[in-house]
Amino acid sequence: MAAKSKQIVDFDKIKSTMSDPYNKPVQIVNEKGEIVNKELFDQFSDDQLVDFMEKMVWERTLHEQTMSFSRQGRLGFYAPTFGEEASEMGIASAMQKQDFIFPAYRDLPQLIQHGMTVEQGFLWSKGHVNGNMYAEGVRAMFPQIIIGAQYVEAAGAALGIKKNGENDAVAYSFTGDGGTSQGDFYEGVNFASAFQAPAVFFVQNNGFAISVPRYKQTAAETLAQKAVAMGVPSVQVDGMDILATYLVAKAAREYSANGNGPTLIETLTYRFGAHSSAGDDPSRYRTKEEEKPWFDRDPLIRMRKVLGDKGLWSQEKEDKLVDQYKSEFKEAMKKAEAAPKQKVSDFLKDTFEVPTPNVARDIKKFEAKESK
Repeated sequence: MAAKSKQIVDFDKIKSTMSDPYNKPVQIVNEKGEIVNKELFDQFSDDQLVDFMEKMVWERTLHEQTMSFSRQGRLGFYAPTFGEEASEMGIASAMQKQDFIFPAYRDLPQLIQHGMTVEQGFLWSKGHVNGNMYAEGVRAMFPQIIIGAQYVEAAGAALGIKKNGENDAVAYSFTGDGGTSQGDFYEGVNFASAFQAPAVFFVQNNGFAISVPRYKQTAAETLAQKAVAMGVPSVQVDGMDILATYLVAKAAREYSANGNGPTLIETLTYRFGAHSSAGDDPSRYRTKEEEKPWFDRDPLIRMRKVLGDKGLWSQEKEDKLVDQYKSEFKEAMKKAEAAPKQKVSDFLKDTFEVPTPNVARDIKKFEAKESK
């Protein structure tokens, strides 16, 4: 009997080790509020720690108030951010004014931190064009509805930054775990990598693409490792730890801004509620047993423990902040509701810089109707 021939390649071994570099996500504060990397923790001043907490309270209050407005029928589409505060505010805190941001529809909080007003955020949800008209100097696109398309946009902007010779600027883009299964994800990351363009790509892995769990979307053990095939350095971070998320985002930004090409960050977070205000029911595809460990990792509970141990936070302070933020959001909604009603003729005027003959006729037709 012939001896068993030696295999030229051990594919089983290759497959079993592909995710080894990502087996331990970057973390500074664990789910119990314990500091697990004191050297990194000590880089933060007390003021910075409080600022991070204030930003997370701001985002959670924005979510709660926006959901309230939505239930009252005062808004259109809204994608809840409940549970993703550490991921989003950690990333936003690492941005610089000169950076471009290409958000998805769940990224209004980062967009607002970058220069969009809360009023404009509400107008965007209502489908009003004024929601897309940012102040001069705000380098941002409006939230992308097409899944993954913002990755391609960011790659183009990053190449523009490089060709224009801009220093210390990057293009940011975000998607969820489901977005990494889209062709635009690969095309955007690959394009930026091929041209060594300064883009920082974020995958906010919140566990579900609407009702489809991450493990049913891809056989990859992590989403960060998908970047390796495109020659892009990547890392996985505890997205419920705002300190770790901030430092990783800051390091990625510095690396890309210094001419080293793009980076990709996977933040491990969780969407506590529904996918959108449109009404999907998470209880139909998630169990309480599955959700509980994630609720135990709530980023606000984690930071309350850290700040409480240092005597920097109290429930009274948080309650005052919540009341202040709610008042600001209610005022922003009043302003949004006072925006001028949109006209069909205005939509047509915005379609072409120089209207085609057919569009020009339609503009006159609708202007005549609207003047009555």
